[in-house]
Amino acid sequence: MSELDDITKTELEAAAFRRLLQHLRERSDVQNIDLMNLAGFCRNCLSNWYAEAAKDAGQEVSKDMAREMVYGMPYDQWKSLHQGEASAAQKAAFEQNRPKE
Repeated sequence: MSELDDITKTELEAAAFRRLLQHLRERSDVQNIDLMNLAGFCRNCLSNWYAEAAKDAGQEVSKDMAREMVYGMPYDQWKSLHQGEASAAQKAAFEQNRPKE
């Protein structure tokens, strides 16, 4: 495989990110706590990373704007439609896997 130029690499990374967002939007049955327990990140992490990247690029993106970009709708709307109460097992796994500070 030949080495990709920077523009092509950025375009491919952006396409992969858009596909990840599409997948997460289609899988609203997967709760953020499940993502955190299995992968160590969730939709909120993605929105935080997006806002940080915008800041690094000299752009202002609010927390709400970043979350809406990731969730595909306002965060409160997504929560009311899709987020259930975490089970005791999910909470225990989260506490066990949580990085110790």
